[in-house]
Amino acid sequence: MKKHGLFVGLVTLDLIYLAESPPKHNQKIVAADCTVAAGGPATNAAVTFNHLGEQGRVLGVIGSHPMTQIVRTDLEDYKVAVTDLAPHNNNSLPVSSIIVTEATGERAVISINAVKTQVNAQNIPDNILDDVDIVLIDGHQMIVGLHIAEMAKARSIPVVIDGGSWKAGFEQILPKVDYAICSGNFYPPNCPDIPQEDTKSRCQAVSTYLQELNVPHIAITQGEKPIYYFYQGEAGIIDVPKIKTVDTLGAGDIFHGAFCHFILREKFTDALISAANIASHSCEFFGTRLWMKSSK
Repeated sequence: MKKHGLFVGLVTLDLIYLAESPPKHNQKIVAADCTVAAGGPATNAAVTFNHLGEQGRVLGVIGSHPMTQIVRTDLEDYKVAVTDLAPHNNNSLPVSSIIVTEATGERAVISINAVKTQVNAQNIPDNILDDVDIVLIDGHQMIVGLHIAEMAKARSIPVVIDGGSWKAGFEQILPKVDYAICSGNFYPPNCPDIPQEDTKSRCQAVSTYLQELNVPHIAITQGEKPIYYFYQGEAGIIDVPKIKTVDTLGAGDIFHGAFCHFILREKFTDALISAANIASHSCEFFGTRLWMKSSK
């Protein structure tokens, strides 16, 4: 049977270009390819969750601006349900412009994220957690995320945090979290001042911080480098597959969506391995959707 996931956070319109390099100052360049899709950490995770056979719902701000129809159509194509926290908002939803470098797959992104589309908890429907098996919160709607985390905790629904980067307010949500899946860029402000290149010490510092908040399952992804994890008093690393990288855009979001699927069926470390396989596979294709059309 399909599992149901609620994905709370950012909804964007992503304009994605493949080019030799990002433009330099006052330079115009011609892209080799381009694609348009709904984006945002929670949104891409929900699309992945659905692709793997589940039913995801995005809880975020979309509104009624004309360009939102592109986002709605994309999500309909992938059978992702949507609960709009501000359906009468006629302002533009956040737009992300992304340039992927052809030779390396690295991406450069400019976006305003959800800074102009924050909403309050009273916008949350009363029945939003009915039949939900797992919740993911990306931190871009922090007030809503906190309320959902509290509701999920009361119902014993597992909560996953997408810790792509530190955001003020995470310190309130984290004590209610079952799985903190963070990137190497997630570094709480009260952690020790450790150089970026000392990845092992930084992972240990973040893990210690999360343990002090009673987060039982912790993982820190580091791109092509091994995943650091901690649970049940033990720390370890998981190697990620070696691939020919085409595009790293959305790989973390895809990892989170895949993790939400696998953790409902597998133990923690197995779910991390399975999610890493999916996310690595997605990096072999341009954009955030093309990988789904290939077998894996």
